[in-house]
Amino acid sequence: MSELDDIRMLAKRFFDCVEAGDIDGLVACYAPDAEIWHNTDELIQGPEDNRKTLAGMVTRIVDRVYDDRRVEVFPGGFVQQHVLRGTRVQDGVRVNLPACIVCAVKNGKITRLDEYFDSARVAEFRKYA
Repeated sequence: MSELDDIRMLAKRFFDCVEAGDIDGLVACYAPDAEIWHNTDELIQGPEDNRKTLAGMVTRIVDRVYDDRRVEVFPGGFVQQHVLRGTRVQDGVRVNLPACIVCAVKNGKITRLDEYFDSARVAEFRKYA
């Protein structure tokens, strides 16, 4: 299997874990010193802080699915565009969040994740947070 195949499988596993609510599996995709950055707050999280963020999201948003996954892999990383869809638990409203994720990968682990999305759409996801 080539490096690009390994990276493609890592990308799939990472997003499949979010869909399934498998936060431990998702965090296992990160290098221990990985940096996770979001354009909406421009702060850098580590894997454990990201675990808390995502654990909260999976309790608030059910029926999660990453639609329209478009993945481009390259030596040392990948870019994925998608639309995260789900149902907000508090009021049953269907929400969606178009996003673009850029990841650096080394030794089979994500070392840096940069996530870009519309802050207004994030507000809908976090409405009852």
